[in-house]
Amino acid sequence: MLWILANNTNLTYIRRSAYDRVVLRPLTALAAALTLFAALSVSTAQARLVEFSVPPVDQVLDLHGDPARAQLVIFMAGNQYMVMPALLGAFRARHPEIRSVFYETLPPGIVIRQVRAGALSVGNLLISARPDVLLTGPRGMRNLQQMGKVSAWHAYASNTLAILVRAGNPLRIRSLRDLGRANVRVVMPNPKWEGVAEQIEGAYAKAGGAQLVHTIMVTKLAAGTTMLTRIHHRQTPLYLLDGRADAGPLWRSEALYQQRIRPLEMVPIPEKESVHAQYDAAVVRGAPHAPAAQAFVTFMQSPQARAIFASYGFAPPR
Repeated sequence: MLWILANNTNLTYIRRSAYDRVVLRPLTALAAALTLFAALSVSTAQARLVEFSVPPVDQVLDLHGDPARAQLVIFMAGNQYMVMPALLGAFRARHPEIRSVFYETLPPGIVIRQVRAGALSVGNLLISARPDVLLTGPRGMRNLQQMGKVSAWHAYASNTLAILVRAGNPLRIRSLRDLGRANVRVVMPNPKWEGVAEQIEGAYAKAGGAQLVHTIMVTKLAAGTTMLTRIHHRQTPLYLLDGRADAGPLWRSEALYQQRIRPLEMVPIPEKESVHAQYDAAVVRGAPHAPAAQAFVTFMQSPQARAIFASYGFAPPR
């Protein structure tokens, strides 16, 4: 059999065996060499990765992964951070083609402001990654819908409140009413950017009426015995551990997780005094990685994903 190879304007005729020897074998060898080079380049790049974290000066706990090479970008309410390693492990097992995921675990108010602005500044670092998926509560989703960022969302978990104290509960805190005592220093989320603050205030009102809300959020704030955080899911346990605060209301899942890993203890809040939160997932309009985004939101509805959330103290959607 004859093969024709074009060489500028000249035509050369060679037999199939010659074609294999002259063209195919060299090309096959070249392809193999390039594949090996690419693999070695990746492993070399990983081997040369420079680790530079100097707590508390240069350390970023709520930005995860590589935004430059991400195949999926997720912005989420930060109190779910403990779930993500197991959740992404299960998701990648179903979708091995999605290897690189960048995700942020920040207060919902900050997430929404970042979406609106198009970028996030952390010190001298600028993050301009566009989200594919947003995980936040119904009110946040309504704000995002008004901005034209999402059109529909799906509930995947819920939560309720608890109080976090030091192990052994040295001040014998039993209820939200105890947080109004003058000798109890309370750490609270800042209402400016953390929606849970309003929900906690609603629980205060259930437990002790408007007077308890005023005592904790006005009187004690002025006295310095109520402290406001900027990133509640990180600062609350830190303030308790270093002795700056005695109690902090937060989501039950956070309290359970901190109780597992640190000398801290959860004080439950009765159902009649607590409030509930719902967690929703949405694909962002114009998502840069739309198929991966849809795959992740679908996965969030699965029994496997819900079981992972349940293992960290979250409840099913209400």
